[in-house]
Amino acid sequence: MDRIAVLIPCYNEGKTIEKVVRDFQAALPDATIYVYDNNSTDGTDRIAKAAGAVVRYEHRQGKGNVIRAMFRDIDAEAYLMADGDDTYPAEAAAALVEPILNGEADMTIGDRLSSTYFEENKRPFHNFGNSIVRKLINTLFHSDVKDIMTGYRGFSFQFVKTFPVLSQGFEIETEMTIHALDKNLHLLSVPVPYRDRPQGSVSKLNTYSDGLRVLRTIFKLYRDYRPLRFFGGVALLLLLIACILGIPVLAEYFHTGLVPRMPTLVVSGGLCIAALLSYFSGLILDVLVQKNRQEFEVKANFVALLFRRRKDAETR
Repeated sequence: MDRIAVLIPCYNEGKTIEKVVRDFQAALPDATIYVYDNNSTDGTDRIAKAAGAVVRYEHRQGKGNVIRAMFRDIDAEAYLMADGDDTYPAEAAAALVEPILNGEADMTIGDRLSSTYFEENKRPFHNFGNSIVRKLINTLFHSDVKDIMTGYRGFSFQFVKTFPVLSQGFEIETEMTIHALDKNLHLLSVPVPYRDRPQGSVSKLNTYSDGLRVLRTIFKLYRDYRPLRFFGGVALLLLLIACILGIPVLAEYFHTGLVPRMPTLVVSGGLCIAALLSYFSGLILDVLVQKNRQEFEVKANFVALLFRRRKDAETR
């Protein structure tokens, strides 16, 4: 088991990967640097290997797929994830890793948005999207996470081995954050400087398609993790529409004894039934979610026990 594992997912980062590897070697001399190549065509793997990194391959395209392979393959006391584009300073690595090693956090978040991100980033829609995603998640999950989509994070062994990676692309960071909030894990934000990509280096993030994918992920995870709120909200909306349609018909009936708009009354009744079905669906799913949280706690305790035994075995 490594003491510190630096995880760098890469796709065509040949212009920057050598500097990134050497910077992290200098910042964390006792760490093992892992570069996972995701079908690069510019020699990223060869350059990283020459710089001293352990190079492995993930052929399923997408950052989420790479993170899944990393988390499954590598055992370490603390993990540090960074991108291979040289936008995250290696000098901040120790500040992200130390709380993990000291047991003070399950996940540390390299907070770009509280430092230089908005000044350095030259893509205005990325700035807008980051702000929207942060506000949306903090509102929905009643939290105060400073930077949702940062790729600069530290993880404990327990987090890595109990996190179910479902995303395939750039929405993986959003999934990590929501999972941690739902499972009441200890998050710690660490402000880090941010610098834009060097000239000639191209971002793989598509502002519009990946942005929509992130928003869809938030919607799905909110439905999955907060079903009573989600389906209760749907039920309330359906009930409101039913009242708007049905109350005038009922008022006319009580006034005249006639129902001239029978189709409207039928639609209103159908919406009331749909509202009840939605609410009770939320109740049932909420029970299942609570059961899932109980099972997660048991699994987390088992992983923590396994971690302690492995550490004890290595120190003997």
